[in-house]
Amino acid sequence: MTTQPATVPATTPAAPPAADLVAAFRRALAMTTTDGREAPAARAALRAAAEACRGPLAERWAATQAKDAARGKDQRRVHYLSMEFLMGRAMRNALAALQLEPALRDELATRGVSLADVLESEPDAALGNGGLGRLAACFLDSFAELGLPSFGYGLRYRYGMFAQGLQDGAQVERPDDWQRDGTHWDFERADVAFVVGFGGHVESDAGGTRRWVPAERVRARAFDFVVPAHAHGHVATLRQWEASAEQPIDFAAFCRGDYAAAGAAQLAADTLNWVLYPDDSTEAGRTLRLKQEAFLVSASLQDLIARHLAEGRPLAELGRGNAIHLNDTHPALAPAELMRLLVDEHGLEWTEAWAITRQAVAYTNHTLMPEALETWPVAMVERLLPRHLEIIYRINHEFLSDVRTKAPGDDALVQRVSIIDEQHGRRVRMAALAVVASHQVNGVAKLHSDLMVETIFSDYARLYPERFTNVTNGVTPRRWLQQCNPGLSNLLDDSIGTGWRRDLGQLSALRAQAGDAALGQRLAAVKRANKEKLAERIRRELGVVVDVDSLFDVQIKRIHEYKRQLLNLLHVVARYQAMLANPAGPEGQGWTPRTVVIAGKAASAYVAAKQIVRLATDIGRVVNSDPRLGGKLKLVFLPNYGVSLAESIIPAADLSEQISTAGTEASGTGNMKFAMNGALTIGTWDGANIEMAQHIGEDDVFVFGLRADAVANLKAVGYDPRWIAAQNASLKAVLDAIGSGAFSPGEPQRYRALVDGLLNRDTYLLLADFADYVATQSRVDVLYRDPKAWNASALRNIAGMGFFSADRTVAEYAAKVWSVPGAAKAAKTNA
Repeated sequence: MTTQPATVPATTPAAPPAADLVAAFRRALAMTTTDGREAPAARAALRAAAEACRGPLAERWAATQAKDAARGKDQRRVHYLSMEFLMGRAMRNALAALQLEPALRDELATRGVSLADVLESEPDAALGNGGLGRLAACFLDSFAELGLPSFGYGLRYRYGMFAQGLQDGAQVERPDDWQRDGTHWDFERADVAFVVGFGGHVESDAGGTRRWVPAERVRARAFDFVVPAHAHGHVATLRQWEASAEQPIDFAAFCRGDYAAAGAAQLAADTLNWVLYPDDSTEAGRTLRLKQEAFLVSASLQDLIARHLAEGRPLAELGRGNAIHLNDTHPALAPAELMRLLVDEHGLEWTEAWAITRQAVAYTNHTLMPEALETWPVAMVERLLPRHLEIIYRINHEFLSDVRTKAPGDDALVQRVSIIDEQHGRRVRMAALAVVASHQVNGVAKLHSDLMVETIFSDYARLYPERFTNVTNGVTPRRWLQQCNPGLSNLLDDSIGTGWRRDLGQLSALRAQAGDAALGQRLAAVKRANKEKLAERIRRELGVVVDVDSLFDVQIKRIHEYKRQLLNLLHVVARYQAMLANPAGPEGQGWTPRTVVIAGKAASAYVAAKQIVRLATDIGRVVNSDPRLGGKLKLVFLPNYGVSLAESIIPAADLSEQISTAGTEASGTGNMKFAMNGALTIGTWDGANIEMAQHIGEDDVFVFGLRADAVANLKAVGYDPRWIAAQNASLKAVLDAIGSGAFSPGEPQRYRALVDGLLNRDTYLLLADFADYVATQSRVDVLYRDPKAWNASALRNIAGMGFFSADRTVAEYAAKVWSVPGAAKAAKTNA
């Protein structure tokens, strides 16, 4: 695969000389530690190093903005709206982009400080949670690398989603106070602020123009997180919005001594930035979520319009010069807000404003589950956003008129596609609004995109087939290979040259060497070193000693029933029981030692997911302490999963668990990171697993389970999970053990509801896939006992991953969705 920048970056500041960094670091360190209180060495060094890097990054940002502002009128700027950006730590990325890591390492060494300790002292930016947010972060990296004029837009969360802890094995949530010691990478833009309203009413002026009069007004203040390219001086920008009250305090109330009332407006504004995805099991939580989404959309679009006009471009060319991308349904209010701004605030006629909106807006869908597509009660939208509801009604009216023209007399179709759902308590369907307003709608893997137009959006796809396309996800190789796995990166440099660092497609050259036993042994040595680091972390944090020569079997992702961590646990219990029943192992070959690692957060109100977390820790407690196993099976649940933890786990993994029910995972990106780092995949024929298998070679992927069409057929004819359980003695023994309290003796009924859910419903077909999953795990054991064959397969996995670079993904978006000139060349691939 060959990927070139979508635009050729103009001359930008070169990396500063290493001596300049060292001098700036020394100055900053002196300022940090001369207040008479000795700060922890690593944190003080981190602050000083960040301060030294900020100057060069700011210069690059200014140069990038000047270049982008001077772009031709046919060159579009991309605006990527997402409720989350899972950025992780930024120091190592900054040092790599500025080519300053060796100089800082040497300078720290003279002070008796380890660069690794400094990097470890940086908190993860708590601006995201799962794959959606990490994909957005990877895209920012590729925006920079491809030189794409762009802004990412998100919220500056104070406490993230939550920090996950374990108490007696159960998940507990606490604030993720990542800004407690200050932030190192945010640039506050004091001159960038916009007013966002909520509530109130709508009035008509003498000319009949509708005007919204909000009851509540907050200011959106801008903070920029700069993401640098590695190959040149371009940077991408994540602009985060922080809310403050338009009037910070009610001074009259303060003077009366009513301090709570005096600060009520500021508290309401602060709340918008407290937490990502507030618990929506309460009315207050649902209201806050909708306000957060409206706040993000309004501030971002006001900023976009202001920048467009400041560049001297006419408003009529807004859609021509700007792409607005909706990352899932959370920012789906954008079309309504853009129409409000264009019509109400800037005086455009409706038809012209709608043409601009349709030209600018595009939407990525990330789920096939109807229940995951956001809807909001009409009454709530009317209370918080009355003018937006009027606009949505008009959009819907004109859209349904077009539908009636295309399908006269089909009232059922009109009802199905209406943006307003009249059948379930009158709700606004946000995905429908996004589809109706967008010129392109894409899925994120071929199967997902195919199923998207066959299921949840089938009516829209029949009406507007040209509107739907696919762009398969990718991940940035800079963080997920070069930075997190330097040992493997150096091995690749030695084996195939360094060109893969700029063009990941060059990994394909590794395939010809996959049978080289010496190279396989070098790969195994790199993997073992990474496993030793992870094993030490497990020992330090959990007190569990694991065998570094065992197969590291890893599943890390948010905890959800469709991702089937529970199926993984059923296999662990089945394996445990089989090891006790037959210590000699299958056919007397012995048991392949295995360490199962699980990590991920369960949403705070998701009871079943939180039970799965606790079951994992309970099973681990029993299995890890059973001397009869001789240490050949361990299960650990690592809490507080995030980017930095993933960077420790992924390079150490031997086996990647991607076991969602076929037809439920949109794409997955963790699967790509694992394979890129030499892990083999065990997975269903789902999401991007399919395309990975096609690029790697199906013989080098452990595929199991029902495929999407078989899942649909089984559900259609009637699925009886109890019958499945009754036919499989091993499965029945596993369910009996969990359900009877074998792993929770102090509370025997603790997991009864989980087991009953499987026996009575089994929505995600765990029991149907159990036997094949266990049999496929046995094939994994056999291959792992042959190191030469395993290493060769791992090398072929790496060789097949060039297609799954986020650079290729973003180049495809630029060419197919955003219509960025020059991007078609960047998106070309040659096998």
